[in-house]
Amino acid sequence: MFKHYFLLISLVCCGLAHAGAQKEEQLSSAVQTSMQRSINDGQSARLVFANPNDGEAWLAAMSARLAKRIPDEFIRRTLLTAIHYEASRAGLDPQLVLGLIHVESGFNRYAFSVVGARGLMQVMPFWQRSIGSSEHNLFDMNTNLRYGCTILRHYLNIENGDYFRALGRYNGSLGRAEYPNLVYGAWKNYYAYGGESTKLAEK
Repeated sequence: MFKHYFLLISLVCCGLAHAGAQKEEQLSSAVQTSMQRSINDGQSARLVFANPNDGEAWLAAMSARLAKRIPDEFIRRTLLTAIHYEASRAGLDPQLVLGLIHVESGFNRYAFSVVGARGLMQVMPFWQRSIGSSEHNLFDMNTNLRYGCTILRHYLNIENGDYFRALGRYNGSLGRAEYPNLVYGAWKNYYAYGGESTKLAEK
């Protein structure tokens, strides 16, 4: 138990990421309340599959793909379970979220960008003020995933389901193709699963 906790804390050494800057915006009270409710949901992470065998198959497949990046199996499975849960509860494809993390932080939970974005999904600290709390630790795996998925869902809603534009907003590069294409490439080349469609909206 203590070994696994220590390994989780020291998964990777602190690193500098080079993510873009999400833009702070004025949220309507309804949107702010909805996002706050999402952030403060205290449910524990779990795989969201109707058939547990399907969940185990997904976990095994994704774990094998991350083995070189995250050597410890316990850490991989813990992280993947959290990613699947947070993506699913936000109505996002977990494979897309894996692709985004691949690009944003390389699965370094301590990643810190030149503009101050933090953690696995490179969340900007102003979101703590907007929808969360200054006490929330954006380097905590579960907290970071909760924020990141909630924010991406918000951008996807704004853009009426257009992943290309939503990803641009997430990275602070709306209208430019480089970042959405990087996420799409990681999604398609590393994390596609079960014959799903991974086509982004046209530019």
